[in-house]
Amino acid sequence: MIHSHHNIDPKFGEKVFIAPNATVIGDVEIGEDSSIWFGVIMRGDVNIIRIGERSNIQDGTVLHVTLNKWPLHIGKGVSVGHAAMLHGCTVGDFALIGMRATVLDGAEIGEHAIVAAGAVVREGMKVPARTLVAGVPAVVKREVSQQEVDTQIVQAARYIRYKNEYLAMGMQHPALLRK
Repeated sequence: MIHSHHNIDPKFGEKVFIAPNATVIGDVEIGEDSSIWFGVIMRGDVNIIRIGERSNIQDGTVLHVTLNKWPLHIGKGVSVGHAAMLHGCTVGDFALIGMRATVLDGAEIGEHAIVAAGAVVREGMKVPARTLVAGVPAVVKREVSQQEVDTQIVQAARYIRYKNEYLAMGMQHPALLRK
């Protein structure tokens, strides 16, 4: 479902893929070449959600915000793994959010940072650029290597290829097919 909220429609950049069963509501803007996969829920109902170009939000992820306090900003080239939960946070360019990770209100994830699968980034935590955090609650474990930075960039590019394949097959959210 793609739906307005208080007369504010989601906005989509060029060549965006939205899976047919994804839900995008309200004040959401998604940058060019980004992909929103199956079962994703994005509720820009009480604050804004902004996603940069070439980012991918993978299957089953939930993105939400906090009224009058915490919007959600995701940079460019970000990969958000399956079934992650991001709530009122900021994610820097080319960061990787692992599968089933949770990032809470006011948290900031630096550029090229990695949030390990299943980690819980507590409210207000500042994850430095190029660091790996893991655990419940998440703590900084180490710096991210150059090889890992390069892998993050490749991962984001891979999802551009995947979404292009889906678009070529005609698999796009029905609301975007009508535009």
